[in-house]
Amino acid sequence: MMEYLPDISPVAFAILLLCSLLGSLLSASAGIGGGSFLIAVMASLVPPAALIPLHGLVQLGSNASRAYLTREHTQWRKIAFFALGALLAATLAGLLLGMLDPHYIPPLVGVFILWLSWGKMPDIGLGSHPVGLFFGGLLTTLGTMLVGATGPLVAAWLGRSGIGRWQYTANFSASMTIQHTVKVLAFGLAGFVYRDWLVLLVLMILCGYIGTRVGLRLLGKIPEHKFRIAFKWVLTLLALRLIWQWLITTSWFA
Repeated sequence: MMEYLPDISPVAFAILLLCSLLGSLLSASAGIGGGSFLIAVMASLVPPAALIPLHGLVQLGSNASRAYLTREHTQWRKIAFFALGALLAATLAGLLLGMLDPHYIPPLVGVFILWLSWGKMPDIGLGSHPVGLFFGGLLTTLGTMLVGATGPLVAAWLGRSGIGRWQYTANFSASMTIQHTVKVLAFGLAGFVYRDWLVLLVLMILCGYIGTRVGLRLLGKIPEHKFRIAFKWVLTLLALRLIWQWLITTSWFA
């Protein structure tokens, strides 16, 4: 059993479980960056080389449960085109993964989260066009190999116009499930050993499922505007902490 337990402290273990639950609850109830929140916390607690694949598998569990619970609202034709782009991205992943030093992953994640929090999200809205959906699957899946939490970009790509809240949640969840699936497989083929983290992963996925069930009950009941402002500042502080931690551990401050 011990070989399936990661070498992290009990406090870090508990924080990861709690944040998995909170991240899924946020995504399901308010449609905001639960994945960004989770990866910002994980980046301070797990090794850089393990960050993206572990986050991907946990988010796969969270999004898959949400996709299953909202499956009757899913527009499967749209999801199919997105999936084709994601599959093509997976075939290019081997080259992409070999180009990046894991040491630079935490600051990249921090900068990306700052951009998601304060930058202007592109109003892409190509969710009704097969070609747009294909390139959305391709580009956002390539991006998730580097920084993990590309959910807001997928949301911008799909767009919300012309569909209801439940249909949007279903389409988004199905798209993210596909994206995380191909990412997890790509890292596995590249040599990442998920077995070493098995106990933590199973418990985080379980907590994510609980968070999803609670979050869906709160869907449409949270005052999104005020909540988004507070959440933006939480993400900002987490991102700045990531960048600062990376700076003080590099030779620049030696």
